[in-house]
Amino acid sequence: MTDHRPLRDAFGCFATGVTIVTSFDSARAPVGFTANSFTSVSLDPPLLLVCPGKYASSLPAIRATGVFGVNVLCASQKAVAEQFAMRGVDRFAVGDWVESESGLLLLEGACANFACTVVEEVDAGDHLVLIGRIESFRCAADREPLLYLRGAYA
Repeated sequence: MTDHRPLRDAFGCFATGVTIVTSFDSARAPVGFTANSFTSVSLDPPLLLVCPGKYASSLPAIRATGVFGVNVLCASQKAVAEQFAMRGVDRFAVGDWVESESGLLLLEGACANFACTVVEEVDAGDHLVLIGRIESFRCAADREPLLYLRGAYA
């Protein structure tokens, strides 16, 4: 398939939450990207997954450290999602970030934050499925989540 627009439009009919996935590189500099391919996997053991593109600039850091954070954005954090979707900018210049026990930067004010250890990586076409064991998490279930539908924030 060479024209991916029809398939992207079909996938876009499914509303998703918006997350920021974070890690750090060998110099302990933070890295991250926006992702809407995120889901829970298991309660026992506690597992989740994210699906970064194979060429995501943050992927080598996640592979090297073996850890990543997932921040489920709330509706008021649209500017953070937009910042992380851009290239060539300081993605962490927007938002209030706090360091977790594992050294990951997690976003204050998010609906939920997860600190994870990579337990499996599965090849999936032009993406990877990263399965992470949840080492710690926080939840603010009373916050309204940021949604993504048909190519736009909702």
